Amino acid sequence: MERIASPRNERLSRARRLLAGRRARASLGLFVTEGEDLLAAALAAGVDPVDVLVDEEAPPAGVDLERFGRRAALAPRALLAPIGTLGHAARVIATFRVHDLPRQPAEPPAVALELHGVGDPGNIGTLVRSVGALGPGVVRLGSGCADPFGPKALRASMGAVFAVPLGPVDAAPTGPSRRVALDGRGGPLQDAALDGPVTFLLGAERDGLPGEVLDTADLVCRIPQESAVDSLNVAMAGTVALWEARRRRL
Repeated sequence: MERIASPRNERLSRARRLLAGRRARASLGLFVTEGEDLLAAALAAGVDPVDVLVDEEAPPAGVDLERFGRRAALAPRALLAPIGTLGHAARVIATFRVHDLPRQPAEPPAVALELHGVGDPGNIGTLVRSVGALGPGVVRLGSGCADPFGPKALRASMGAVFAVPLGPVDAAPTGPSRRVALDGRGGPLQDAALDGPVTFLLGAERDGLPGEVLDTADLVCRIPQESAVDSLNVAMAGTVALWEARRRRL
């Protein structure tokens, strides 16, 4: 097993670039997770890493390095810590191919989230996690959305990124799916017809959905709430909508 001794090591340098920049992730088709929990979630979903860097001073007991063969390498904490984004040094840094993640289904899923202008990566990751919990479903990203493979989004997804299909808005299947826009000017969500496949449209918290996207909706709905608060966080609103659709199905 390789033991990394230099900060200029190719594997270490690549992990640093992937953690630091969306452009590098997009051009290489790779992304990096930090910590053994996300690695365990990937393996449970049947997604294997292409590279695993492990803290040689405190290797996690739950990680079987032998299964990775030459893909695994040991590195001193002094080299791993500076490339990470956590408040503490991750004991495992793993690299994955975007191509190995679940694909968008050919038929409309039970639920889908279509996001426009959702720029906070924590909200993106939380919504992916909510679809994983309240689906089965998919997440589709329009313009202005944060990278779902950035470190903060991956942590917020809690590993759901390895089970929930992600893709661009134009990757939606051609079959019918009721398009429900979440907007404060709509009718109550509890009164909406949510039978069959449903796609919830969500926009940025300040600006809402673009007008041209809102025009594509079959229904416009709001989540009723007390007047003291003017809106919900977009991840919370999406989760409430997913729960309501799931409640109707069960």
